[in-house]
Amino acid sequence: MRRRDLFSALGAVAASGWSCLPRAQTASPGPGALSSNAPLVGFLNSASPVTYRFTADAFREGLAQAGFVEGRNVRIEERWANADYSALPALAAELVAKGVVAIVATGDVVSARAAKGATASLPIVFTIGGDPVRFGLVQAFNRPGGNVTGVMFAPTLLGAKRVQLLREVVPNVTRIALLMNPDNANAAAERTETQEGAAKLGLGTIALNARNAAEIDTAFAELVRAKADAVIASTDPVMLDRREQIAALAARHAIPSVSFTRQFAVAGGLMSYGPYIGWMYRQAGGYIGQILKGAKPADMPVIQTTHFELVLNLGTARRLGLKVPSSFLVAVDEAIQ
Repeated sequence: MRRRDLFSALGAVAASGWSCLPRAQTASPGPGALSSNAPLVGFLNSASPVTYRFTADAFREGLAQAGFVEGRNVRIEERWANADYSALPALAAELVAKGVVAIVATGDVVSARAAKGATASLPIVFTIGGDPVRFGLVQAFNRPGGNVTGVMFAPTLLGAKRVQLLREVVPNVTRIALLMNPDNANAAAERTETQEGAAKLGLGTIALNARNAAEIDTAFAELVRAKADAVIASTDPVMLDRREQIAALAARHAIPSVSFTRQFAVAGGLMSYGPYIGWMYRQAGGYIGQILKGAKPADMPVIQTTHFELVLNLGTARRLGLKVPSSFLVAVDEAIQ
């Protein structure tokens, strides 16, 4: 079952031209035909195309809704870091060298910073968790003022809420493991907020760092030794990229697991609470479409996601022997059987 609010982008964007962009044909030149002057757009992501493909698909949906269809009147060049954050600057530079007219920098702050470091003139649209002003990406939310704008949510507001939701479904939880990627710019703030939320409920926590598959295995071995009886995977592309591994490890040890978006619950985690990632990427596609029509990032307000969805995997709950309160089920946006 699902209920989802409708969204609208913040503000209107200017219709004036962006000097470095060739004018794109917004009318389709016909099935299977590619316009000779179709612009090339770069898609940069910090995760893997194997498990993060849904984000690229959502971006293309938003771009198509704005009138630009790949293979007809726009071309897309993808670069994926496969969870190696250090590779992103070189990948962003590759896109610039390829002649892209704009870059959508996705998979959190590190991608946006890499794109901004590669070009001071090409338009960049990001999808991030965190404050783009604090991270130096834009000057202000309403008027970014440079060549960068995008879509964001505040991950540090969600950690304590996940603890609360976990406690409602698993009332006997006493110690929660926090699985964090220390390379994420928001990791320290999210860890602190989650720990404070747990402390208010009288729950203990153990923070474990993991940057890749091998370190996730090591972290789970440690949390089992530490007798953690639940795990919260942080708001991070690597965690989402490795969602099947995390869900499988949690199932093997009969540990309830929580993360930040529905794909984690779909993979077998107990629940997720956080932004609707697909919506964010569609908005990014729409913003790229507006830029291709002549809008300037400097005048395009940063879109702030204010809707968060709660997804519960009922099958996982049953396997863990949990009895989900009816009051909790009423609040669920989607229940996976």
